[in-house]
Amino acid sequence: MIKVISDTKEMLQDHIFLRKAMLIALPVALQGMLNTVVNLVDTMMIGQLGETAIAAVGLANKVFFVFTLLVFGVVSGSGVLAAQYWGNKDVKNIRKVTGLALIIAFIGALCFAIPSVLRPSMVMRIFTNSKDSVAAGAVYLSIVALSYPFTAITNTYVAMMRAVGQVRTPVLVSCMAILVNIFFNYTLIFGHFGAPALGVAGAAIATLIARILESIAILSIIYLTRSPIACKFRELFGYSRAFVHQFLATASPVIANEFMWGLGTTLYSLAYGRMGDNAVAAITIATTIQDIVVVLFQGLSAATAVILGNEMGAGKLKQAEKYAKNFFILQFLMTLIGMGVCYAIRGNVISLYSISSQVARDVNLCLIVFILFMPFKMFNYVNVVGVLRSGGDTKVCLFIDTSGVWFIGVPMAFWGGLWLKQAIYVVYAMVMIEEVYKALIGYVRYRQKKWLRNLAVELERRE
Repeated sequence: MIKVISDTKEMLQDHIFLRKAMLIALPVALQGMLNTVVNLVDTMMIGQLGETAIAAVGLANKVFFVFTLLVFGVVSGSGVLAAQYWGNKDVKNIRKVTGLALIIAFIGALCFAIPSVLRPSMVMRIFTNSKDSVAAGAVYLSIVALSYPFTAITNTYVAMMRAVGQVRTPVLVSCMAILVNIFFNYTLIFGHFGAPALGVAGAAIATLIARILESIAILSIIYLTRSPIACKFRELFGYSRAFVHQFLATASPVIANEFMWGLGTTLYSLAYGRMGDNAVAAITIATTIQDIVVVLFQGLSAATAVILGNEMGAGKLKQAEKYAKNFFILQFLMTLIGMGVCYAIRGNVISLYSISSQVARDVNLCLIVFILFMPFKMFNYVNVVGVLRSGGDTKVCLFIDTSGVWFIGVPMAFWGGLWLKQAIYVVYAMVMIEEVYKALIGYVRYRQKKWLRNLAVELERRE
């Protein structure tokens, strides 16, 4: 206990570390917070159309959820390499990483967009057997899926900008995109300013417009400011065998990790969707509210990956090890604050929704479950996405995440929801047991220190 207190004091007095962490974590967290606010506003606006509309859009967005996890896997794995190359001042290879990431992310976007546009009803029936939800969700999905390629481009460049320390621009662009999204949501869902009232189709069109403008803005700023990733077209290509090998060895487990994890968590939605529209509405609203807290840890894990990657790329392995410990201390302190905030705001936020008393009660109990499991879930964010991945220990991360989802989470969702027929908050608690499992295995791996590697030097040796 004395050692923990001493380490905490040392971390709080390390102003260089805190400054580095906050310069990356706060903008990333702010960007995530802004996106969460949009989701909150979207859900409240769509909620005016009824609980079936909430359920339909929530399930349709599960396709986007899996797609963004695939893209996150691509850019997260690429970001690990880019951060280490930036620590080694290797701009040439950063641009090659950007090119390869763009190719993979764009192909992934097409794989999700094409069936969603051409056969949206078939895709929706994967998640629910409610005819009303399928009909409304298909309308939304067929339009919003057109935004997937733009999202792939934006997310790739944003990840590369973070890797080279440019974190403010994405936040400003997100602010613009969010305002555009909210304005067109208000205009097109309800038919204001002379526009037709399009309902869920209006929400999809608003999202499409916002993502197109966001992509254009990001690319324009990158090239106008001559960012390190503002390169000529040919600089995005020309990969050596050693480069491709390192990229695949580092990034492919992350891509598989996020995709398999996303596919598994989507199966939760398949189970929830067969528990009824009220259950789907409750878990959709609860997830949106809890994301207000989660974004802080997404920012912290992003800062962890970039800072540790920079340090290891510069050959400062001891400093990276020290910083990793500091990040865990910071994560624990932020978790305590997050638990208190989530508990305090839950009632007021739930009251903003036009939902029945039963759904409101279920949302409240789902949030209580989330609060109880927060220490495990937030440790996993920082450890798996930040610490272990920063040194390229991505195969173990793949095992931790996928085994937790497929061996614990998915069976629990179906067993609790469809076999035992428990309430949504009970099923959610059963699913969250996977976070405890992942935290235990992840901590053991962290202590083994096999993640402490200089990937930039390893590439130079191969070449």
